[in-house]
Amino acid sequence: MTEQQASQPSTSTGHPELVGYVDAWWQAIDDLTGLLEELPSEAWAAPTDLPGWDVHAVVAHTAHLESLLAGTAHDDVEVGELEHVRSPMQVFTEQGVAARRERDADDLLQEIRQSATSRRTALLEDPPSDPDAPAPGAFGALGWTQRTLLRNRPLDVWMHEQDVRRAVGRPGNLRSPAATHTIGYLSDSLGLVLAKRVGAAPGTTLVLTVDDLAPRSFEVGEDGRGRSLPEPPAEPTATIELDREAFTVLAGGRQAPHPAGVRVAGDQELAARVLAAMAVTP
Repeated sequence: MTEQQASQPSTSTGHPELVGYVDAWWQAIDDLTGLLEELPSEAWAAPTDLPGWDVHAVVAHTAHLESLLAGTAHDDVEVGELEHVRSPMQVFTEQGVAARRERDADDLLQEIRQSATSRRTALLEDPPSDPDAPAPGAFGALGWTQRTLLRNRPLDVWMHEQDVRRAVGRPGNLRSPAATHTIGYLSDSLGLVLAKRVGAAPGTTLVLTVDDLAPRSFEVGEDGRGRSLPEPPAEPTATIELDREAFTVLAGGRQAPHPAGVRVAGDQELAARVLAAMAVTP
């Protein structure tokens, strides 16, 4: 990303929530491309935690989505029979990767830069103002709103940066705006995990702390639904403390965290069930 691109002013009007998502996404793009520029050519073949995908495939996927958002047509190509492709949405995703399989690293980086810059320019000229408006293109066809799309983009880009970092042995960037956004976003699902996936009884409470971030508290209501609590209960049923890396790999469905990154208290069996069900991304 050029100095001129990186120094473009932040969106100054529009809906504040959406503007925050856009700014976090833009920074995530800069962080990802900066990392990729430093990788030796052999690193692009390193396998990632995502089944069937190496670093090249992860970057191709990111290029595909950023290209769609910039208005480029989807690549409708054959992907063949692949073990990790089991749904129409996964076929759609894999098509973007397959269409870029023979393209080199510089080409993919250039596509991400150009597509993201084009999209950023459009958002600066016409800032998003309605969170409930349909998302553009294929994303709107999925039923996504602008809020859903713009909230997902920093998560997706940062999670894939982390996929690359683990694959090539270069951990870091766990405290960026996109990192904090992603941790908060994934934490929102803990009420659902506690009530539906774990099946905890009404009145069960859980406190989650991720590193230095404010604790998040959840409860199963009398209606059996999980909900967020404004304050931690005096005596929660269970507490779970995770460092940022441990939470990312676990809630992101990537791998089991290193035991050193996980601490639990209270109902040990409940905490173990929550940890086992915590993966909330595909």
